Amino acid sequence: MVETTGGGPQDGAAEVLDRPLPDGVRRKVVQIVADGFGGLTVVELPAQLRQYARFTPSRRAKFAGNAMAAALETDPLFRQRIGEKLREAEPELTGALDSGSPPPAADPLDVAAAAYVLRPPGWVKLVTAAGEEAQRADAERADEETRAELERLRAELDRAREHTRAETERLRVELDAAKKETDSLHRKLRSALADVKRGEAALRKLRGEMEAVRAEGQAQVSAAESETRRLKARLGETEAALEAARRAAREGRSVEDMRVRLLLDTVLDAAQGLRRELALPPVSVRPAETVDAVEPGLMTPKDIAARALSEDDPAVLDQLLALPQAHLVVDGYNVTKTGYPQMPLEKQRLRLLGQLAQLAAQTGAEVTCVFDGAELAAPVLLAPPRGVRVLFSKPGVTADELIRQLVRAEPPGRPVIVASTDREVADGVARAGARPVASAVLLKRLS
Repeated sequence: MVETTGGGPQDGAAEVLDRPLPDGVRRKVVQIVADGFGGLTVVELPAQLRQYARFTPSRRAKFAGNAMAAALETDPLFRQRIGEKLREAEPELTGALDSGSPPPAADPLDVAAAAYVLRPPGWVKLVTAAGEEAQRADAERADEETRAELERLRAELDRAREHTRAETERLRVELDAAKKETDSLHRKLRSALADVKRGEAALRKLRGEMEAVRAEGQAQVSAAESETRRLKARLGETEAALEAARRAAREGRSVEDMRVRLLLDTVLDAAQGLRRELALPPVSVRPAETVDAVEPGLMTPKDIAARALSEDDPAVLDQLLALPQAHLVVDGYNVTKTGYPQMPLEKQRLRLLGQLAQLAAQTGAEVTCVFDGAELAAPVLLAPPRGVRVLFSKPGVTADELIRQLVRAEPPGRPVIVASTDREVADGVARAGARPVASAVLLKRLS
């Protein structure tokens, strides 16, 4: 439908489309505007299109298509300028449109797009006719494509049917062969099952006989093994008893000799010390004793009491270590954790051993320091200082038990001093004949 407003029927600008612009015509119109866009100055362009002035025609058609179509529809001056550019580019087509007789060989979409831009009389009919022609062409093309696709699908269906028939025949032949083979296998299987049953019966018979033989053999082996273990046990006991007897005879003599010699040295040193301490007179009368002179007075019990020291006086430890053949046994961790528990165990050991080395050098006493082996994550690589014996308890043996073993190993009569605050250790060594001293006393003496 064409509406006319003002002017006569020849006024193409008064004609208005009553339907949307066909897509094919619209693409052609956008291409015409994009081609004529570059021939205009920025001032000649509508405001909304000036930002696309530097774009190429293809980019203008891609990004500014809607804006150019809207400007062409609403801005007569812009449409007039684009029409002038179109006349310059397509003089024959535009001349034919102006004369009212478009060339019959021209593309209807090009004719409709040029008519839409130039707006000659009757342009609406040209646009509508082009749209209908494009629709008919699209429909015909779609029909052709549909028919071609249908023919292709029919050909594929025929090929699939033929392939299915061939495959079905092949599978039928294979099925018949498989049935025949299955029947043959069933017969062979029944025969094999019969053979297996006969074999299983024979196997069960042989298995029973073998189990009987195995049981008898195991009984004989068990008896032989029992007798072998009994003989090995008696042999081991005999060898152990013999070795123990030899070791006891060998070590017993050496240990007893050492204990007797050490006790003899202790008695001799004690006798000499008592002679010096008590100022004993000679055993026999000497000529000098007949000379009349004033002799020094003897020490009274009151004088002896005045010389007594308290238990926590470090001088007590000095007096004990001054005894002949004195042996000082130190409960290592008990002393270090009493004196400096905040230090790591390694530094505790090094500090205590260094102080004990000085004490041994000063007093000449035998010094043994015992540490609990349970505190160790790995064996300790330690060079003991001069004059100090360092021992670690074995796994399963505490340092307290090792100290008691050291005290019991000493001969009766030798002065043994044990430095430990542990009451159980102190009581145990006291019963064994040793003299317990608190760890604090040893720490005072070392400092």
